[in-house]
Amino acid sequence: MLTHINESGRAKMVDVGEKGETLRIATARGRITMLPETFERIMNGGVKKGDVLAVAQVAGIMGAKRTSDLVPMCHPIFLTGVDMTFTPDEAHSVIEIEAVAKTIGRTGVEMEALSAVTTAALTIYDMVKAMDRTMVIEDIRLVQKSGGKSGDFVLAEE
Repeated sequence: MLTHINESGRAKMVDVGEKGETLRIATARGRITMLPETFERIMNGGVKKGDVLAVAQVAGIMGAKRTSDLVPMCHPIFLTGVDMTFTPDEAHSVIEIEAVAKTIGRTGVEMEALSAVTTAALTIYDMVKAMDRTMVIEDIRLVQKSGGKSGDFVLAEE
């Protein structure tokens, strides 16, 4: 049964008022692939717009905080923490992006973690698009979540 559909078949926001508050944590990952020259400039501080990963870090956190403004059926939630990690892979000119979002609440933070990764990747793209329009943002996925009625989830590939 779809929880975001009412009896008339129209979209609705799920009522979480009866749910108990629990600690909820979600981890999402994704990556951005680029030309080796672009990767080198990001890693060595050679981008005129500034420190790409520092800006992407802040953008990812802001993206998590604004999720309910972007995804219509998401509840505005109080995030207790968002942490971003960037793992450069020089051999493949890839930056792996991870976001961990946390709350104590009645609904999960999966969408917030996914929004954080997506926003960080888009920020990297935006900051270096003048030198590389071949970048690919890919493999954005939920890899783990805990808390709530549905229990824990860990993506099998991880």
